[in-house]
Amino acid sequence: MSSRVFKILTIILSFFFLTGFVPILSLVGPSVTAITSGNIYKASAQFIINQRIEKETGKNSLTLIKETLVEETDKKIKINSFDEDLRKLVETRIKMTRQKLDNHNLQKLLKKRIKVTRSIIDLNNTTQ
Repeated sequence: MSSRVFKILTIILSFFFLTGFVPILSLVGPSVTAITSGNIYKASAQFIINQRIEKETGKNSLTLIKETLVEETDKKIKINSFDEDLRKLVETRIKMTRQKLDNHNLQKLLKKRIKVTRSIIDLNNTTQ
Protein backbone atom coordinates (compact mmCIF):
# COMPACT_ATOMS: atom_id res chain seq x y z
CA MET A 1 0.00 0.00 0.00
CA SER A 2 2.77 2.48 0.93
CA SER A 3 4.70 1.75 -2.27
CA ARG A 4 1.58 2.51 -4.29
CA VAL A 5 1.12 5.87 -2.49
CA PHE A 6 4.82 6.59 -3.02
CA LYS A 7 4.48 5.89 -6.78
CA ILE A 8 1.43 8.14 -7.05
CA LEU A 9 3.16 10.97 -5.18
CA THR A 10 6.26 10.55 -7.35
CA ILE A 11 4.19 10.78 -10.52
CA ILE A 12 2.30 13.85 -9.27
CA LEU A 13 5.47 15.63 -8.16
CA SER A 14 7.25 14.83 -11.42
CA PHE A 15 4.19 16.15 -13.27
CA PHE A 16 4.44 19.44 -11.34
CA PHE A 17 8.15 19.90 -11.95
CA LEU A 18 8.30 18.68 -15.55
CA THR A 19 5.28 20.50 -16.99
CA GLY A 20 6.07 24.10 -16.18
CA PHE A 21 5.76 24.19 -12.38
CA VAL A 22 4.60 27.88 -12.10
CA PRO A 23 1.30 27.63 -14.05
CA ILE A 24 0.37 24.58 -11.98
CA LEU A 25 0.96 26.59 -8.80
CA SER A 26 -1.51 29.21 -9.99
CA LEU A 27 -4.15 26.50 -9.77
CA VAL A 28 -2.82 24.97 -6.57
CA GLY A 29 -2.94 28.28 -4.63
CA PRO A 30 -6.69 28.87 -5.03
CA SER A 31 -7.44 25.20 -4.45
CA VAL A 32 -5.52 25.27 -1.17
CA THR A 33 -7.43 28.43 -0.21
CA ALA A 34 -10.72 26.71 -1.02
CA ILE A 35 -9.78 23.63 0.98
CA THR A 36 -8.43 25.44 4.06
CA SER A 37 -11.00 28.22 4.32
CA GLY A 38 -13.95 26.46 2.76
CA ASN A 39 -14.71 29.65 0.85
CA ILE A 40 -15.00 28.89 -2.85
CA TYR A 41 -15.82 32.50 -3.71
CA LYS A 42 -12.56 33.70 -2.20
CA ALA A 43 -10.59 31.01 -4.05
CA SER A 44 -12.23 31.76 -7.37
CA ALA A 45 -11.67 35.51 -6.90
CA GLN A 46 -8.01 34.81 -6.18
CA PHE A 47 -7.71 32.70 -9.33
CA ILE A 48 -9.47 35.30 -11.50
CA ILE A 49 -7.33 38.15 -10.17
CA ASN A 50 -4.13 36.15 -10.77
CA GLN A 51 -5.22 35.35 -14.33
CA ARG A 52 -6.10 39.01 -15.01
CA ILE A 53 -2.73 40.22 -13.69
CA GLU A 54 -0.93 37.66 -15.82
CA LYS A 55 -2.93 38.66 -18.90
CA GLU A 56 -2.26 42.39 -18.39
CA THR A 57 1.41 42.28 -17.43
CA GLY A 58 2.60 38.93 -18.70
CA LYS A 59 3.87 38.13 -15.20
CA ASN A 60 2.32 36.24 -12.36
CA SER A 61 1.31 38.18 -9.27
CA LEU A 62 4.28 37.02 -7.19
CA THR A 63 6.82 38.18 -9.80
CA LEU A 64 5.00 41.48 -10.27
CA ILE A 65 5.02 42.22 -6.53
CA LYS A 66 8.68 41.21 -6.23
CA GLU A 67 9.75 43.51 -9.09
CA THR A 68 7.69 46.38 -7.68
CA LEU A 69 9.33 46.00 -4.28
CA VAL A 70 12.80 45.85 -5.85
CA GLU A 71 12.10 49.05 -7.83
CA GLU A 72 10.88 50.84 -4.69
CA THR A 73 13.95 49.83 -2.70
CA ASP A 74 16.20 50.94 -5.58
CA LYS A 75 14.49 54.35 -5.56
CA LYS A 76 14.96 54.62 -1.79
CA ILE A 77 18.64 53.71 -2.14
CA LYS A 78 19.10 56.38 -4.82
CA ILE A 79 17.32 58.98 -2.66
CA ASN A 80 19.41 58.01 0.36
CA SER A 81 22.64 58.23 -1.64
CA PHE A 82 21.57 61.66 -2.93
CA ASP A 83 20.83 62.76 0.63
CA GLU A 84 24.22 61.44 1.75
CA ASP A 85 26.02 63.32 -1.04
CA LEU A 86 24.14 66.51 -0.21
CA ARG A 87 24.98 66.13 3.48
CA LYS A 88 28.69 65.67 2.69
CA LEU A 89 28.66 68.71 0.42
CA VAL A 90 27.01 70.88 3.08
CA GLU A 91 29.44 69.65 5.74
CA THR A 92 32.47 70.52 3.60
CA ARG A 93 31.02 73.96 2.86
CA ILE A 94 30.41 74.56 6.56
CA LYS A 95 34.00 73.58 7.37
CA MET A 96 35.35 75.92 4.68
CA THR A 97 33.20 78.78 5.93
CA ARG A 98 34.27 78.21 9.53
CA GLN A 99 37.91 78.22 8.48
CA LYS A 100 37.45 81.48 6.59
CA LEU A 101 35.67 83.04 9.57
CA ASP A 102 38.41 81.87 11.91
CA ASN A 103 41.05 83.38 9.64
CA HIS A 104 39.10 86.62 9.42
CA ASN A 105 38.68 86.77 13.20
CA LEU A 106 42.40 86.09 13.67
CA GLN A 107 43.25 88.92 11.30
CA LYS A 108 40.93 91.27 13.20
CA LEU A 109 42.48 90.22 16.50
CA LEU A 110 45.98 90.66 15.11
CA LYS A 111 45.19 94.17 13.80
CA LYS A 112 43.67 95.11 17.13
CA ARG A 113 46.73 93.87 19.03
CA ILE A 114 49.05 95.71 16.69
CA LYS A 115 47.07 98.90 17.23
CA VAL A 116 47.14 98.44 21.01
CA THR A 117 50.86 97.70 20.95
CA ARG A 118 51.56 100.79 18.84
CA SER A 119 49.54 102.91 21.19
CA ILE A 120 51.47 101.54 24.15
CA ILE A 121 54.84 102.01 22.54
CA ASP A 122 53.73 105.18 20.84
CA LEU A 123 55.88 104.65 17.79
CA ASN A 124 54.84 107.91 16.22
CA ASN A 125 56.28 110.04 19.03
CA THR A 126 59.49 108.18 19.64
CA THR A 127 62.78 109.42 18.36
CA GLN A 128 65.91 107.52 17.78
